[in-house]
Amino acid sequence: MTTPEWAPEHEATPELASALIGRRFPELRGAPVERLATGWDNTVFLVGGDWVFRFPRRQMAIGGVEREIAVLPVLAPRLPLPVPVPRFVGGPSGDFPWPFWGARRIPGRELADVRPPDRDRVVLAAETGAFLRALHDPALAREAGKGLPVDPMGRADPAGRASRTHGRLDAIAARGLWERDPAVGEFLAAAEGWTAPGGEPVLVHGDLHVRHLLLTPGGRAAGVIDWGDVCLGAPAVDLSLAYAGFEGAAREAFLAEYGPVPGEQETAARTLALNLSATLAEYAASTGREALLAETLAGIGRALS
Repeated sequence: MTTPEWAPEHEATPELASALIGRRFPELRGAPVERLATGWDNTVFLVGGDWVFRFPRRQMAIGGVEREIAVLPVLAPRLPLPVPVPRFVGGPSGDFPWPFWGARRIPGRELADVRPPDRDRVVLAAETGAFLRALHDPALAREAGKGLPVDPMGRADPAGRASRTHGRLDAIAARGLWERDPAVGEFLAAAEGWTAPGGEPVLVHGDLHVRHLLLTPGGRAAGVIDWGDVCLGAPAVDLSLAYAGFEGAAREAFLAEYGPVPGEQETAARTLALNLSATLAEYAASTGREALLAETLAGIGRALS
């Protein structure tokens, strides 16, 4: 069997995390440690009910961990929604080969887990649009973006993203989870001839999808997490959420707060919305995450609406 892309190279257990945290940070020694979430790149633990620690799972995530530690304290006071701010930073050791960090917990649930109906996403979409307008301010990129790479994953490149999406869609179609849509195939075929949007890059989250937007119990935006792909890039890199996560009145509310989106940014964002939705759907199906699967399959439909 082929090893899944999200398989860990080195995964911290709650016991190891407790030992490492207690050894480095005496004020947290003895605090209960429980696994909170896992993703492709990090395992996340809740410590003492108040602190969230991120431990990398793969070597390729280390650069992102280092960027989070450097950039998030600068971004946090300039954004209208909470983001994690590293308070505890641990270096590599004989027990764990990579850096890790902890921040005060941002209470909330992933959009993908809550799955509010589209009619209840209008206020959430407006809050998300306002957040991205602040994040994408060119002045913020000049202030906080020094040393960041420019779209290292090529997420604003519609041709590259389209070519990666066919196999993802094939995988979920083969499982009987998605019925092939000619409109999606036609869009991706056209996207393979498009170039990335031009213009000065802005500071982008880099991986803004339905797992990384947290919601309050009332369905409002609670915060934005998982900044391991923070970089400079075209706004389309983050605007993909406008097309995968919202449609109809909710998307209109998003765009009313964010501002006009040029055509080349929109098509790149829609292409990435298809790519991320299909990728996350395959991941969700393979790991038994039913809510995430349902949300990302819906995202494929929203992307071209």
